[in-house]
Amino acid sequence: MKTVFAVACVAGATACGAVADKVPVSAEFSLAFDSKFMSYGLVDNNDPIVTPSASVEFFEHLTVEVAALFDTTKYGRKWGEYGNRGGKYIELDAGSAFHWIFSPEDVAWLPTRVGVAIGYAYEYHPRHMGGGTGEPGDDTQFVIAGLELPDLWLEPALEIERDIDRDNGTYVNLELGHTFALIDGDGEDPLLAFRPSVAQGLGNTQRTRGYDLAKDHGGLMDTCIKGELTWRIGDNLALSGYVAYSDYLFDSTLREGARAYEASGRADTSYHFTAGLALTASF
Repeated sequence: MKTVFAVACVAGATACGAVADKVPVSAEFSLAFDSKFMSYGLVDNNDPIVTPSASVEFFEHLTVEVAALFDTTKYGRKWGEYGNRGGKYIELDAGSAFHWIFSPEDVAWLPTRVGVAIGYAYEYHPRHMGGGTGEPGDDTQFVIAGLELPDLWLEPALEIERDIDRDNGTYVNLELGHTFALIDGDGEDPLLAFRPSVAQGLGNTQRTRGYDLAKDHGGLMDTCIKGELTWRIGDNLALSGYVAYSDYLFDSTLREGARAYEASGRADTSYHFTAGLALTASF
């Protein structure tokens, strides 16, 4: 999945840092490993990637973030033109988001807390990603909006992403999940937590056409079922791991397009299993 800047720290998660409520500025650094590079349920790289990232949050409402994606293998068969990218970074994502949580104390008619966010992200591809031509890859920009209800049991989160450069497409994702405390901690955050979730994506015609999934219609895109385990090693350090299954379940045309998309040329299925680990430090 793409990094989503707009909903970062909306619900005040542990990974955002316990100090976020006490100081006007907090920072987070993360190093993540993913078995595949996935976008919208599509494989952009069938080999593992490593993603270091950093974010700074100001006054609990403004987040600035940057993430770099590194290839770990000699993968270079995308469209038959890319060379050896082992050890090179293949994408740089930078963005910012303004987020706020409204509570019944703030707005009398609200029955529960509501988190809202709006953000901007720039996706940069280095010159060695330019199909062997020496030109930059297809850079693009996104406007992203998010809505969360963190106090409800299913913790619904809605994300709307608008690509304003490459395909002018819109992608909507709805996620439902719940965090279970397996081992309680000293404070509010559990020492060990497990969060199962399910998410469904929806793309308009411009988005599905931009990824060669269909020429004439949008529809329900990827369904993702995920389980994530988070171990809070200390007050400012957390280790998390996940396993996920994704597929194009509900639209046969888009499912056939997903089977044909695979960027590495080594897979012909619309379903994929992925896994990953991340170490996150917050200050």
